[in-house]
Amino acid sequence: MKRTAKAFWQGDLKMGHGTISTQSQVLDQTQYSFNTRFADGTGTNPEELLAAAHAGCFTMAIAYALSQQQFYPGDLNTTAAVSLDMATSSISLIELELSATAIEGLSPEEFQEIALQAKNNCLISKALANVQIELTVNYQ
Repeated sequence: MKRTAKAFWQGDLKMGHGTISTQSQVLDQTQYSFNTRFADGTGTNPEELLAAAHAGCFTMAIAYALSQQQFYPGDLNTTAAVSLDMATSSISLIELELSATAIEGLSPEEFQEIALQAKNNCLISKALANVQIELTVNYQ
């Protein structure tokens, strides 16, 4: 399986602008610029897209892990926050916050362990092996 995306850019870094499009056309010439990445401009940026990919991948990974142990996942809501360290020009931290409805027969400790395994087995987490990834679980 292969998925594609395209980026177009015109101009220098600060005054230039571009668009990002995906194979599925969910993003279709979505604008991005210096201001959308480092200020409050309208549009997207690579870090926001990485956060969305990580939240989606992790949430699917935990749904899979639960179903493999014969538990039916209820509501799973994940927020991913990507922190960019400007001093080192690197992603310094990704914070995953999972909120989940309690599942009959599954203790909070067991759920926490499954969530941790899902974080470690998520394909995006694996691709970001050199980045610190923290997980917070709210299981009620």
